[in-house]
Amino acid sequence: MRRVFRLEPCVRYTVGMLPNDLNQMLRGYMESRAALTALELDVFNAIGLGSTAGALARKLSTDARATEMLLNALVAMGLLTKQREMFCNTPATVRYFMKGSEDDARPGLLHVANLWHRWSTLTECVRAGTSVGSPGSDQPSDEWTRNFIAAMHYNASERATLVAEAVGTEGVERLLDVGGGSAAYSLAFARASDKLHATVLDQAKVVLIAQRHIREADLTGRIDTRIGDLRCDRLGGDFNLVLVSAICHMLSPEENRDLLRRCFEALAPRGRVVIQDFILESDKTAPKQAALFALNMLVGTPAGNTYSADEYEAWLREVGFEDVSRVSLPAPTSLIIGSRQDMKMPRNPR
Repeated sequence: MRRVFRLEPCVRYTVGMLPNDLNQMLRGYMESRAALTALELDVFNAIGLGSTAGALARKLSTDARATEMLLNALVAMGLLTKQREMFCNTPATVRYFMKGSEDDARPGLLHVANLWHRWSTLTECVRAGTSVGSPGSDQPSDEWTRNFIAAMHYNASERATLVAEAVGTEGVERLLDVGGGSAAYSLAFARASDKLHATVLDQAKVVLIAQRHIREADLTGRIDTRIGDLRCDRLGGDFNLVLVSAICHMLSPEENRDLLRRCFEALAPRGRVVIQDFILESDKTAPKQAALFALNMLVGTPAGNTYSADEYEAWLREVGFEDVSRVSLPAPTSLIIGSRQDMKMPRNPR
């Protein structure tokens, strides 16, 4: 005689199963890794107007079976379409991932692919308390630098105008852009005021990239470049504005105090320093993107972090700045502004 078991609705059949939101959070790396692999292999440009998996594999010198598996996953993710055996780009991938598009983000997104490898060391970094990259990894390659600056330029291209508007250019004739990268912010400030002259300070191989962007903007007469090390070099003098954008999170608290002291010394009386960065709330648990970015600094730098507005204000006042204020911008970053009021020299925190 056969026994029939009735499965009545009961919570015991779901005990131990993760809620969908937690499950998706933990497995979110799968879609990210598939998309980043496609960008690293340059799949979207190679597909062009359409391709079979076999033809694409031959073009990319990849395995045919593995290539088809990747392409099918990209279709499932909405990044490609498939009809019979033919794979094609979507409007979004044509716009953001293909050469020739005004919105081509691939060069910058390759920096995200580089970050993937650093983030894979997070467990070891938490144990060690610092980045645990392989020997020599603290000296980035030329390709890494190009991808990094491309990512920064892509992010800054529209945001720079907002920063220039929020800070203003009244009374600003000389601007120092510390670690200015592609010169995106110097370009925005120069466009905002015909009276303003900017200097971009950065490493030699980054300065070459900045010079190209300055030439393309036809602003070589108003923006110059200077090779230097923001961690230790004297920054100059008599600037009306010193911009420190996306720099402080790479440095330790001690390094930031020293940098801000040198910024103070570089300013003329009534000059201002403007810090743009991820700014944490006092308990350092929000905003989420800033809290997560702290981990990005853990895996990628010896002692970097994201910091709170209270910390920035304390550092600025310690080295002599007054009238410290915070200016909110659309996420993810904000501004901290400090003024040098008179000719007094900064207090040396050391």
